[in-house]
Amino acid sequence: MSPQIVVGAIALVVVAWLAACAEAGLARVSSFRAEEAVKSGRRGSARLAQIAADPTRYLNVALLVRVACEMAAAALVTYACLQEFAATWQALLVAIGVMVLVSYVAVGVSPRTIGRQHPLNTATAAAYVLLPLARIMGPIPSLLILIGNALTPGKGFRRGPFASEAELRALVDLAEQESLIEDEERRMVHSVFELGDTLVREVMVPRTDLVTIERFKTIRQALTLALRSGFSRIPVTGESEDDIVGIVYLKDLVRKTHISRDAESDLVSTAMRPAVFVPDTKNAGDLLREMQKERNHVAVVIDEYGGTAGIVTIEDILEEIVGEITDEYDRELPPVEDLGGDRFRVTARLDITDLGELYGLEEYDDEDVETVGGLLAKALGRVPIAGASAEVELPDGRRLKLTAEAAAGRRNKIVTVLVEPAGKGEENPE
Repeated sequence: MSPQIVVGAIALVVVAWLAACAEAGLARVSSFRAEEAVKSGRRGSARLAQIAADPTRYLNVALLVRVACEMAAAALVTYACLQEFAATWQALLVAIGVMVLVSYVAVGVSPRTIGRQHPLNTATAAAYVLLPLARIMGPIPSLLILIGNALTPGKGFRRGPFASEAELRALVDLAEQESLIEDEERRMVHSVFELGDTLVREVMVPRTDLVTIERFKTIRQALTLALRSGFSRIPVTGESEDDIVGIVYLKDLVRKTHISRDAESDLVSTAMRPAVFVPDTKNAGDLLREMQKERNHVAVVIDEYGGTAGIVTIEDILEEIVGEITDEYDRELPPVEDLGGDRFRVTARLDITDLGELYGLEEYDDEDVETVGGLLAKALGRVPIAGASAEVELPDGRRLKLTAEAAAGRRNKIVTVLVEPAGKGEENPE
């Protein structure tokens, strides 16, 4: 085996190692970090800033150098093995094994680890070589990119290789592990990516949870409903609950009654605004941008059959990014609070089987609902609001009175329900 060939192959692998280091370092250095290095007077920061201003060009140069050196080293190793072994298949097998090991360890893992651990130092050192090398190569890297685009289906990559979504997510996770960002910030960035794959039906408020008002009701009734339910925007229905004809805003109701007290007897339809309808398969990210552009905060979601599936607000979409929006009154509540005298305050999500156990029933089931909140809604025939009450009958004939207590959270959902034997306590008006 010729020593010159071995030395040449080792030299090419070393150059490929340096190019891989440069790639990893440049990928981690932003223009902001380069500017900070210039302000601090770091040596070589001027060259680093020049590269950071056009990172794609120099990444392409480093990529071209690495690939060329790896291929040349593979060719030399193969040639040396062919001289050393009599059988061609043995020579090729050894050459492949050697280059796979060298490429994985010496070019794949080691330099990228160093480049990511010391990006500023690596990128600064690479700038001394890449700047003159880019001038020498001229348009060659860009020309190769154009050829690659011509052979690539679709739009290709007009500015060269770029980080995929998976790589960006991995970088965000790495930044959180290195305490560069907080865990909540990491989750928020991941949520932004996930928003692009989220459909409106996944974030909407379903129709069964909507508090609505009929169009023939008066403005006074609408004001009362808004104040009791805590909602500032209420869908207006027409012939049925599935027929939403508009949205009435609390501020419009207040403004109209403030101008004239006689307006309280006007119909809700005179104060409502037109409803915006969107399909339930619409992308949530696209809808958010449309809402921002049109300054609209609520839209009615339509299913594939043309019926009302629910409504979605701009806050519903934002919650997918920042997490659940709560207020200072939200708190963790016990599932059951014994008030004495067979009276209990329970959470609306309490299973009705657990409710039956409170009154000595071994089994209590309902084929239509599973929770106490659902049981109250079924008895009322509508979505319960604070103060609404209804009676339900237990399997043993006893009757219970369920009263919805104060709502909480941004969606003003009923959190707790007061349960007591029928006939006890004061009547709560619906």
